[in-house]
Amino acid sequence: MLKINEYFEGKVKSIAFQAEDTNATAGVISVGEYSFDTSKKEVITISYGKLQVKLPGKNWETFTKGQSFSVDAGVVFDVKAEKDVAYICLYY
Repeated sequence: MLKINEYFEGKVKSIAFQAEDTNATAGVISVGEYSFDTSKKEVITISYGKLQVKLPGKNWETFTKGQSFSVDAGVVFDVKAEKDVAYICLYY
């Protein structure tokens, strides 16, 4: 079953689905700066564009198409998008 998620007044949207071994979302982040909190470990892969990411205790890093980063459960992280960015997120 697909579920549509919408955040930040519709500027971030995703479709949740059951992947082979975990829950997943495919989504788009519109231009802007956003903070997300995690309840599970997340592995995020950029499928289009580039995303600046600030993980807890680290400097800003830029991830582009095909690159992935992981975020621990129970933390807040920040992102910046200068253009729309598409991603896939797996939850563990």
